[in-house]
Amino acid sequence: MAVGGPNERNDYHINETEEWFYQYKGTMLLKVVDGNEFRDIHINEGEMFLLPGNTPHNPVRFSDTIGIVIERTRPEASFDRLRWYCRSEVHKEPTIIREEVFHVTDLGTQLKPLIRNWIENSDLRKCPQCGEVAAAK
Repeated sequence: MAVGGPNERNDYHINETEEWFYQYKGTMLLKVVDGNEFRDIHINEGEMFLLPGNTPHNPVRFSDTIGIVIERTRPEASFDRLRWYCRSEVHKEPTIIREEVFHVTDLGTQLKPLIRNWIENSDLRKCPQCGEVAAAK
């Protein structure tokens, strides 16, 4: 699928299969959780990147950018996850606030209500460990 910017999300998507990114125009930022740390991967115009399966990731797209993302069709028994982390400095490693689990049939339509629920409900955004309420976006 072709995707453009800008976008503004703070969730991390996890799927069991790989994702292939090609940046056609401009630069994008792929935020990932690598082991026990947050890491930023810059994908510049003309570059490609293969994201391993089961890697939490948040693609950040800027204005006037275009990228192509190819995802495999999900096997029937697979589940994707949408995860939000507490970014408070009291945590020494990524700390999950909330996780939604679902089987993908149409990612574009399935993400919207999950993200809307996060944005509209501050109780869902409260870290169970430190009590900080995460930003809606």
